[in-house]
Amino acid sequence: MTLTDEQQAIKDEFVRVRGTWGEPWERMLELDPAFVRAYLDFSAVPWRRSPGALSPKVRELLYIAVDAAATHLYTPGVRQHVAAALDAGATPQEIMEVLELTSTLGIHAANIGVPLLVEVLTEEGLRDGPAPLDERQEQLKAEFTKTRGYWHTFWDEILELDPDLFEAYVAFSSVPWHTGTLEPKVKELVYCAFDASATHLYVPGLKLHLRNALGHGASVAEILEMFEIASVVGIHAATTAAPILAELAEQRS
Repeated sequence: MTLTDEQQAIKDEFVRVRGTWGEPWERMLELDPAFVRAYLDFSAVPWRRSPGALSPKVRELLYIAVDAAATHLYTPGVRQHVAAALDAGATPQEIMEVLELTSTLGIHAANIGVPLLVEVLTEEGLRDGPAPLDERQEQLKAEFTKTRGYWHTFWDEILELDPDLFEAYVAFSSVPWHTGTLEPKVKELVYCAFDASATHLYVPGLKLHLRNALGHGASVAEILEMFEIASVVGIHAATTAAPILAELAEQRS
């Protein structure tokens, strides 16, 4: 369709500020230009701030973490933000490092599940307290603390009850900390971004990684900008469904 002057102005501003456009935005612009304008203003908060707290490269890395997370898996966004990250100067190795960090999300099944198991075992009279750690478990705890720079009580029961899982997870999750080049502050912001995302909302991990990020020198402004980036994930309801709506509506017209 031919765009009205209002629609064209919104599209031009969107491309200028966000640096992207595509069929979902075109369909939304046809259906409800006011919504596209409002989303542009919402998503552009970190991009219109000058200077921004985070660099454009780091912003794009955080978008990748949110979109690629196992709880979201929004492929069009991954593609868009990988391209934008490369354009902003990120290396393939840095982007791969973000994917490695984000791939640790699955351990939250155990972080949530094992303490609940311990709670149930205690209530059923099948457990009367934690067992002391053996030499191997103490070594695993020390290795994790040295590599990651912290320890949290939500690891205690996993280490006690399933040291094989814990050992394998330590090796898996530590790869980007041994071989990666992103500064620790950025690594922790990546963890924060996917923990804070509406598709995950893992509060214990978010609080932990906020503390770690501050400890590695992140500013409040940088953390707030991370939240601004993670907060726009809801738009994928519209970017996924608006083209379907436009297609089906056109078939019936």
